[in-house]
Amino acid sequence: MKKNMGSVDRVIRTLIALVVIVLFLTNAISGTLAVILLILAGVFIITSILSFCPIYFLFGINTLKK
Repeated sequence: MKKNMGSVDRVIRTLIALVVIVLFLTNAISGTLAVILLILAGVFIITSILSFCPIYFLFGINTLKK
């Protein structure tokens, strides 16, 4: 896997994931919506750690500074 995510993307994804987790833990979201958002948050965290986004790869997007 070749890295294709810049640091700004990684920070934004991590912040969004943390917000979703906090909303879940404070019972602001629940049910099916909560499950979907938690799965998305998990994907955001994994892609942030790996600095690789499969969707970016499919569309040829690269936000990593060279």
